[in-house]
Amino acid sequence: MSDATALTADRILDTAEEVLRRYGPAKATVLDVARALGVSHGSVYRHFASKASLREAVAERWLARVSTPLIGVATGSGPAPERLRRWLAELSGSKRRMAREDPELFDNFHQLATLSEGAVATHLEVLAGQLSVIVADGVAAGEFSVSDPALAGRAILQATARFHHPAHRTEWTEPGLDDDMRAVVGLLIDGLRTRPAS
Repeated sequence: MSDATALTADRILDTAEEVLRRYGPAKATVLDVARALGVSHGSVYRHFASKASLREAVAERWLARVSTPLIGVATGSGPAPERLRRWLAELSGSKRRMAREDPELFDNFHQLATLSEGAVATHLEVLAGQLSVIVADGVAAGEFSVSDPALAGRAILQATARFHHPAHRTEWTEPGLDDDMRAVVGLLIDGLRTRPAS
């Protein structure tokens, strides 16, 4: 057994990802993670109180790999419509790239995320929040006419789900998907610009 004092949460999460890759989320156990680390399962439990908390932490970390790079787009400079297009293209592109480059791991993490409702709910709030920042900036600059940027952010995320939600991953290789996405995003931007009737 290796020295458990050198064990960190990040090291456990790295190993848990490899165990998930090997066994899948339904079969991977804390004992499998401990064996792979060369420590007792009690050492893992000192960092994560249960299999569910370890699973949630792995899901949170995976989802953060998607949302964290988008912060720069959401909070960056430039016209809001262009930032919105770029943000959605990067979200869609990163998910599609993950699914294409390692489909088995992508499926495993998607299954894991569906078991970690709290992590997914937080992830969706983060994404919608980033979109609401872009919308609010557009309102402040006179580019958009929206009374509730937070509501608009959630609506944009839902309206574009086909292009980034893993439930639609079988559609991501269809010809014309990028054209469809440009059309949908164009309609959304036109809607954000429309002044409500008095």
